Parts: sequence; C-alpha cells; structure tokens
Amino acid sequence: MRLQADPTCVFATRDFTTRRVTTYHTGFDSPYNTYMYKGLPPGPISMASISGIDAVLNAEKHNYLYFCAKPDASGTHAFAATLPAHNVNVQRFRAYKAKTGY
Repeated sequence: MRLQADPTCVFATRDFTTRRVTTYHTGFDSPYNTYMYKGLPPGPISMASISGIDAVLNAEKHNYLYFCAKPDASGTHAFAATLPAHNVNVQRFRAYKAKTGY
C-alpha cells in the first residue's frame, strides 16, 4: 500500500522549514514520496536517536495504521486504528486550519 507519510515527502523535497505539507510535497517525484510509490522508501529519512531506538525496541502494542496532525499546532499527532476514526481526526485538523489559518 502507499503509506502516504508526510515526513517522507518533506525529506524528498528537502523543504525542512515547511510548517505544512502541500501538493508540492505530495506531487514531488521521488522514490521517497510515499504518496506516489508503494511500500517503504529506499532508505532512512533521518538518523534515529538513542531514545527513538529504545522506543522501537520497547514498542507499545497497538493497532494504529493512521496518523494526522493534532488540531493545536503542537507538532504532535492523533493516531487511529480505522479509516473512519482517521477521517474524524482529519476533519478536526481541517476545521482547526480553517479557523486559525494555520
């Protein structure tokens, strides 16, 4: 499946100062663009920290498949196990974006 992970598109474009992923990012042709290409990108998009490696080795059990920016400009994410739940998170973020201009 296409992962459609925004960070891979930012990595592909090297636009590391962006606050939002746009159609420029998701339409950028690169094997790292997981909106265009199925599966994992051909390599890492950053170097893992020690705490990140520890988090993987001691991963929490969950059924999440989706993530979306939280509607609070915190830079954190809301996770969901189903597409309907994810769509609720997307609508919340879109409403926040429309209200604040974020």
